Amino acid sequence: MSLIDTGSCGSSEPFALRVIGDDMAPEFEDSHIIIVDPGGQLKSGCFVVARVGFEGEGDGDVMLRQLMIEGDNYRLQSLKTGNVDVVLNRADCDLLGVVSQRAGKRRKNHKRYD
Repeated sequence: MSLIDTGSCGSSEPFALRVIGDDMAPEFEDSHIIIVDPGGQLKSGCFVVARVGFEGEGDGDVMLRQLMIEGDNYRLQSLKTGNVDVVLNRADCDLLGVVSQRAGKRRKNHKRYD
């Protein structure tokens, strides 16, 4: 995923994204649609969308990862074996929201994350 254009969405309104790639398979396959809640509860093990490597507004890469809270740091991990985890200080991390739902082409691919 790259940058997100939320258009006219308010900063606290849930928004939808399409998963691109297989970094989070098998939980999130390529082309699944996810609903991201900017006001969702952060807890270790939840799935988040984060902007990484940002220096200013709109900069950086946007990624879907599983969040692990480790003291003052967030570890963003991929479900794909071989990918490197990203470790960020909480103060320097731009979390865009928590994944609350997943949808795919078939009903069996639909799932809620509460």
